[in-house]
Amino acid sequence: MSTLALPLRPTKSGVHRRHAIGFWAIAFTFLVVIGYSAVPTPLYPLYQARDGLSSLTITVVFAVYALGVVASLFTVGHISDWYGRRRLVVPAILLSMLSAVIFLVWRDLPGLILARIIGGFGVGAVTATATAWIAELHAIHRPDASARRAQVVATGANLGGIGVGPLVAGILAQWVGAPLTVPFLVFLGALTLALVATFVSPETRTPVQPRPTYRPQTVSVPRQARRRYLGAALGAAISFATFGLFTSLAPSFLAGTLGDTSAALAGATAFSVFAAGAIAQMLVAGRSSDESVLGGSAAMLAGLALIVVAVWLPTPSLALFLIGGVVAGAGAGILFKGAVTTVATIAFPEQRAEALAGMFLAGYIGLSVPVLGLGFLTLELATRDCLLIFTLVLAAAAIVAAPLARSPRPTAA
Repeated sequence: MSTLALPLRPTKSGVHRRHAIGFWAIAFTFLVVIGYSAVPTPLYPLYQARDGLSSLTITVVFAVYALGVVASLFTVGHISDWYGRRRLVVPAILLSMLSAVIFLVWRDLPGLILARIIGGFGVGAVTATATAWIAELHAIHRPDASARRAQVVATGANLGGIGVGPLVAGILAQWVGAPLTVPFLVFLGALTLALVATFVSPETRTPVQPRPTYRPQTVSVPRQARRRYLGAALGAAISFATFGLFTSLAPSFLAGTLGDTSAALAGATAFSVFAAGAIAQMLVAGRSSDESVLGGSAAMLAGLALIVVAVWLPTPSLALFLIGGVVAGAGAGILFKGAVTTVATIAFPEQRAEALAGMFLAGYIGLSVPVLGLGFLTLELATRDCLLIFTLVLAAAAIVAAPLARSPRPTAA
């Protein structure tokens, strides 16, 4: 955007040190906020058992979170470029804390829905801002270094946080009393530490003067590469749909189909999927976007196929389900990396934020709509039939997306 202010520049070596500390402080903040957003994942079966909620209702509770993220992404996700990073991250943390308090004091279904919407709004506000803040802190601390370190840390905090939240919540719910209370108290404490970390981190963006007239984030599709953009956006939707399966209905599948009601296992399953995605992204950091899209799609579909086989066996296999989850998570992580790289490459520099916003919109639609459809299917069909349909739909989408997102072959002179 033409109105962006320049990052603040340090003048003393001691300030460089503050930016090094701030780099990890904001990475911690990012991890905690994203981690908190996934705390309910292993707790959904407990809510189902307590209140007799259907799989569809649990899916709706999950889907409204994505709506909160999308609303935030397009209303406030971009304004830290005008007001400064801290001025957006602090309210985002406070929204997450408010969400945790609602989970603690209003435990009926309307309270769960409200808490998820508010939490989603906080995540949408912090995601792009924290990513930019981490990159700027790194650039100031190590002005001559590659940006890859900042990219790896931001990716790890994002996907890693979605995995850490369910892991911690599942362990606490399994072995500590008050399973619907303690996980939220623990993350409320972690969010308080994140708030402190945000205040001690150096600001890297000076407020724009005069302030631009407010407008929601727009979506800009680069005209010269609409075909590739469509493929990348569809790839983002597919990868988010795969991740959404493991943060919404997977715990219910573990409990209902595979017969394991352990909250710790549900949390560990989500952790393994997202950890696989984060690690896979790091391992293929040097690969082209074409290789990431094709390889990620293949691995993701192979993992989903293993999951389908696991629940279709005469005796459903928990081990095969977990292996399939790891493979699918790794593939979805690589596919998402390929989608981001594709959009960043084909967009005009002045339209890159808008182009990425459109891709994230597609991603969050993928996070909610297919999983919501899966929830509806569970009302009429057996779990294994639902998973088979879900996998076939994603396979068809991937077959369409991969060729669209590929770089055009050079024409002969």
